[in-house]
Amino acid sequence: MRNKLLSVFSAFAALALLIGACSPAAPVTVVVTAPPVVQTAVVTSVVQATAAPAAAPTATPATSFSGLKDPKDVALAAAGGQKIGGLLDFLGVWSGAELASFQAVVAPFQDATGINVEVESTRDLNAVLTTRVNGGNPPDVAAAPSSSLAASWASEGKIIDLTPIVDMNQMKADYAQSWLDLGTTNGKLVQVFAWSAVKGLIWYDPKVYKGPNPPKTWDELTAWAKTTAASGTTPWCIGLESGAASGWPATDWIEDFVLRQAGPDVYNKWWQGQQTFSSPEIKTAWQSFGAIATDPKMVNGGPSSELTLNFGNGGDQLFKTPPGCFLHHQASFITSFFESNTPGVKAGVDYNFFGFPDVNPQYSNAVEAVGDSFAMYKDTPQARAFIKYITSPEAQSIWVARGGKLGANKRVPQSAYPDDLSKTAGAIIANAKIVVFDASDQMPDAMNTAFWKATLDYVQNPGNLDSILSNLDSVQKDAYKSQ
Repeated sequence: MRNKLLSVFSAFAALALLIGACSPAAPVTVVVTAPPVVQTAVVTSVVQATAAPAAAPTATPATSFSGLKDPKDVALAAAGGQKIGGLLDFLGVWSGAELASFQAVVAPFQDATGINVEVESTRDLNAVLTTRVNGGNPPDVAAAPSSSLAASWASEGKIIDLTPIVDMNQMKADYAQSWLDLGTTNGKLVQVFAWSAVKGLIWYDPKVYKGPNPPKTWDELTAWAKTTAASGTTPWCIGLESGAASGWPATDWIEDFVLRQAGPDVYNKWWQGQQTFSSPEIKTAWQSFGAIATDPKMVNGGPSSELTLNFGNGGDQLFKTPPGCFLHHQASFITSFFESNTPGVKAGVDYNFFGFPDVNPQYSNAVEAVGDSFAMYKDTPQARAFIKYITSPEAQSIWVARGGKLGANKRVPQSAYPDDLSKTAGAIIANAKIVVFDASDQMPDAMNTAFWKATLDYVQNPGNLDSILSNLDSVQKDAYKSQ
């Protein structure tokens, strides 16, 4: 599965071109405060997260679109044309506004089939899922874990082969082959993708940001940021807290620098365990991130604030009067948090973005992406129906219309995207020369977890970088032994 992930470019390029080189995106991200919260809810009503404010959209987004069927009809067909009832135990990572959007997707499925979908949300997905799988009590369906865990469980028969369950001819028609390759292990389709996100976007309020737009290079943006910091205003906002997964936003920063400084070959060798963390290329990326994250003049509230600020609130200061910062680095899914945390803000008017600027011109127009996938652990009629439904354009369009998501199914129509800004996210991929999949998501679980924690240690104690990277090298040696 790992080598197949390298082909993600064609999947995203095909998707972006389909929607007119434009589309929104938003991956697996939730507002969960530390300690991690496990939240259970039946999808008959919208459950608000307890971790951060997340108001539902003021207007009800569409749930049906021209050229597509009614989602209830699709759901009923997925259940064999019968209202079969029963319970579906689903484990995922969403809460707050994202959970509300997922529930909106599931509502027609539940109404049509009579199946109650019980959603359990946790930021510590890998740990909770591992405990349940190894304890013989897996969920029926779950947001897929790290690539290494999925591959391991597939080889052990702990994940259901979806090949005989879904219509593979329809899947091949609806999905770029790379999406299917990403979910395939040893010839078996064990994961299906529903949504995706563009990472490495830099967000700003066009009413107040007066810096280079878009900056031609990282150096140009850095020069403006230093001038702004010298004037007494912090240019950046960063939020790294995410419960048990705290630190992942920092890994995105580092991955962006590795890709744009050292290129895709080094990037891929790194997540494959063939490039050490202490190597000059990876260390330079950490230092580039640290030049911002560890400098109290560069980040609103300084390092201590970013360590405790939930990622979902990371961009809130963009919209304060006066603004607490002018720039925020985050994936395309962050728009749902902007609108939930600051009611009334509008895409293109109050927030906009540009892509991460080039660092090394040799790797110009490089993009990092991520996707939301699902795996089935119990072969039940309810689980089979859900997998068939979630891969349909009708189901995926519901969340796309609510903002913050790119549909993986090629038949998700352009009309589903809620605004021009969300469509523009797809143009980043369409125009990219290099596209890679999130590096940390492809690392073994032990490596990924250590990487998260190490970024927090670094922000707190930047003088310890060498020892932090040396420790990650040691983890890397052990984590990849079975790969």
